[in-house]
Amino acid sequence: MAKVRSTQHPSHHQSALKRECQDLVRGACGGFLFGIPLLYTMEVWWIGSSVTPPIMLASLFITSIVVFGLNYTAGFRQSSSVHWGTLIMDTVEAQAIGIVCSFLLLLLLREVTLETQLHEIFGKVIFESVPFSIGVSLANQFLTNKDSDENESRSTSQSQGDRSSRAHVSTLWQETFNDILATMMGALIVAFSIAPTDEVKTLAANTSGPWLILTIMASLLISYGIVFEANFSDQQKRRKQRGLFQTPLSETVMSYLVSLGVACAMLWFFQLLQWGDPPTLWVSYTIVLGLPATIGGAAGRLAL
Repeated sequence: MAKVRSTQHPSHHQSALKRECQDLVRGACGGFLFGIPLLYTMEVWWIGSSVTPPIMLASLFITSIVVFGLNYTAGFRQSSSVHWGTLIMDTVEAQAIGIVCSFLLLLLLREVTLETQLHEIFGKVIFESVPFSIGVSLANQFLTNKDSDENESRSTSQSQGDRSSRAHVSTLWQETFNDILATMMGALIVAFSIAPTDEVKTLAANTSGPWLILTIMASLLISYGIVFEANFSDQQKRRKQRGLFQTPLSETVMSYLVSLGVACAMLWFFQLLQWGDPPTLWVSYTIVLGLPATIGGAAGRLAL
């Protein structure tokens, strides 16, 4: 008997895989936007270090209820579902994303190391993952472009009209200035409450050269993902926007440098850094605070 060939086109599988990857990136970026302030809270580290297993389980259970409710109304996928089985799987997946993201950032900031006891790792990660998981479930409400598919289908036919209309509204220098200003405002909003705290000193003291480099790379990667991969706001418009830094790579690097400048200025303003301090102190403090500042700067550019 002749074998029946599959009628599904390979491009269908590729499209589904791409959509799934984009959903995961969107969820992770929502977690970063929502969970980064609590990550720089020393009291949460202390609670996580001493919490008992029953409290950990209770925290996971309560978080799962909240995440389930948020997935019912919002979720992190473009195509929402009200089927119980799908909602339960999305809830488990959202909490898994939150746990992985919080663990990786705690590892990056050296609050979790190979010397850390296992129960302490679980406690810190579980408590820090609560806002991350909630952020994952709220991803579709974080400046999401509800008509992204429609906009993408019309982008080709309207590209000439859009470019011509934008040319009358703003100039290249104006759009560049707007990007810089939005980055500064977003960085201030997210990182201003973190800058005067002792957490910056503590994290910088535990972070050596290689980990600072990894922090820089993570900051750039998260910023790029939020603005250009998570499909928040009008992602296609961001890619076509005019300006001196008009490519995704150059815009990401530029916004990171601006965020570092804002972080450094805040540290000086709150007297955590003074002119007589060694350059290594300036660098380490600025890079550590630059992570939340960069995430805030990315959110600011989305709101532009």
